[in-house]
Amino acid sequence: MKKILLIEDDENICDLVRLLFKDKYELSVKQSGTEGILEALSYSYDLILLDLMLPGVTGESVLQTIRKTSDVPIIILTAIDTKEKTVELLRNGANDYVTKPFHIEELEARIEIHTHQTHVKENQILIHKNLSVDTESSEAFVHKNALTISNKELQILELLLRHPNKIYSKANLYETIWHDAYIGGENTVNVHISSLRKKLKELDPNEEYIETIWGTGIRLSKEG
Repeated sequence: MKKILLIEDDENICDLVRLLFKDKYELSVKQSGTEGILEALSYSYDLILLDLMLPGVTGESVLQTIRKTSDVPIIILTAIDTKEKTVELLRNGANDYVTKPFHIEELEARIEIHTHQTHVKENQILIHKNLSVDTESSEAFVHKNALTISNKELQILELLLRHPNKIYSKANLYETIWHDAYIGGENTVNVHISSLRKKLKELDPNEEYIETIWGTGIRLSKEG
């Protein structure tokens, strides 16, 4: 089931979307810009529905912040219907927009279009240095040699490859990959990262693939 994040402060719209999409999508709702940013950057979603008129941090700021590290499809929900504004939103990283008040059938059609594009995009080979990950067959290779790793290790690699500039804390990784709340002191992430590094090093001793940012977390190592 596709995962959608709705960032919207209008309770009536939130209730409507929850009711109509409860059997079609896994929906999370946040009602402020600050909460929306935290949720979007902490978890993986297939699509984000973003209201512009939010309390605190505006929708435009939420869009710009998310776009610094993520290419998740974002559909803007807006009462503003001017060509200048919509062009600005699209140039700033929005994939689409729906004008309020909207027909639920139109919103659903646009969601289907963009989540289908995401599904197609996910069936691809991700490459970094001498490492390649085939997301369709769930296989990884280094110098065309098969990398024998667990499912969770593969998910970690794919996450890093899809978001090469993002730094993931242990809590981020645990909650994203294991879909559970992180408890301080949990060693599962460290064990998997250590195992992954060892296996990569065995096949490619001269390259680093996972970089530690001390005090913060890990990310994909830089090229060169």
